[in-house]
Amino acid sequence: MKTDIPYNQLDAEGNKQGSSQRAQLCYRCLVALASVACVLLAAVAIYNFLTAPASSYHPALVSSGLQKKMESCSDPCKIVLVESIPEGLEFNSSSTNPSIFQAWISLMSEARSSVDIASFYWTLTNKDTSTQDPTASQGEEVLKRLAVLSGNLHVRIAVDSQEGKPQADLTLLENSGADIRKVDMRNLTSGVLHTKFWVVDKKHVYIGSANMDWRSLTQVKELGAVVYNCSCLAADLEKIFEAYWFVGGSQSIPSPWPSNFTTLYNKDTPLQLPLNSTPSSVYLSSSPPSFCATGRTPDLQSILSVMEDAESFIYIAVMNYLPTTEFTHPKRYWADIDTQLRRSAYEKKVRVRLLISCWQHSPPVMLPFLKSLASVHDSKNKLDIQVRLFVVPADPRQKKIPFARVNHNKYMVTDKVAYIGTSNWSGDYFLSTAGSALVVNQTDSQSAGPTVQSQLKDIFERDWHSAYSSPVTHNANLELFC
Repeated sequence: MKTDIPYNQLDAEGNKQGSSQRAQLCYRCLVALASVACVLLAAVAIYNFLTAPASSYHPALVSSGLQKKMESCSDPCKIVLVESIPEGLEFNSSSTNPSIFQAWISLMSEARSSVDIASFYWTLTNKDTSTQDPTASQGEEVLKRLAVLSGNLHVRIAVDSQEGKPQADLTLLENSGADIRKVDMRNLTSGVLHTKFWVVDKKHVYIGSANMDWRSLTQVKELGAVVYNCSCLAADLEKIFEAYWFVGGSQSIPSPWPSNFTTLYNKDTPLQLPLNSTPSSVYLSSSPPSFCATGRTPDLQSILSVMEDAESFIYIAVMNYLPTTEFTHPKRYWADIDTQLRRSAYEKKVRVRLLISCWQHSPPVMLPFLKSLASVHDSKNKLDIQVRLFVVPADPRQKKIPFARVNHNKYMVTDKVAYIGTSNWSGDYFLSTAGSALVVNQTDSQSAGPTVQSQLKDIFERDWHSAYSSPVTHNANLELFC
């Protein structure tokens, strides 16, 4: 009787020995394949970890300290709040900050390899505005220095392609060597590229309300922040710039955005870094949502989050405030921010203050909505919302300067957070317009020095109590104010 031998031990001719050799060979192959598979799986896991949005991290990574390490920055970051105080505007308070003009000159002096600027439009000379005002000299100096840099360094400018804006400054810079891309936001989202920031040498940044406009340096009240020697933050802001650059080249919005635009830092997992030697939690938000790659907090969500976290007060200074859209047809009611303010005042008894600009271009419909907010004030029920209008006065010469003499600030400060943005507060700016913001939390600071939040609060209170602000009352009239 023939002995039964399993089929996997026989070769094609029934040779048991040959089958055994082949089995050993197959075993070695399986071991090798398994090893390769393990390496590939490990590589994929590492890649997914590095490119995944911050919100998708597993708690085990946090406990291991690996995520914390990735979210930390040891750069000696220095932050400075900067302002443009219009010619002739004087405060009784001694609170002063370096000028935005000085900040831009300083950034250009620091530049060694690259300057990237995201901007709405360019009018840095008297010629651009058909004026002869001597205070345009600061803008003209900025343009002159930037033209020189364009011949020696890599200068890139992402700008809105809005028709009808002067082009002379951009033509000069392009002829000097700058690379310029125009982003057709109107076609892409029906909005505009309203962002205003600089990234220099991938380690210094400016972000704030000031446009590339000589009036933003001497005739319009502006606020921004400059952060020096902070490559980790600059790298993240650079991703927002690269998004504009990408869209300016393709004239289309990718969905989803490629992984190289992904950020690790957002409202849930902010970047941990020292600002002025003070431990800080920092992140950058962006709008519109379609421009936010994986991990990026949309600007509206950033604002609502800052308000929700406030426990004591919310102070807001913006040029326009409307719980509507401004530029859509038909216009729509849009109450996301307005509702959150009322909720904070009612549910948490948070003190709310709004300082809104008043000038000849203020939307008339804005005042009824501001009156509505101001009416939510009742000491008996501990409802504390107050609204004031800020007017920048103008003499006869200054009145001849078009689109000047206004408080153009776009910031918010609470008992926990400083928020410095580039957008007005109405629906279009968060739904279809490109904007960005810097959010800084130094609540856990044990430093004896002033925090960014306390400095911004001082600026707000200086303006709130100044002779240039007046309370909104039931009988208030824009024509009488402005």
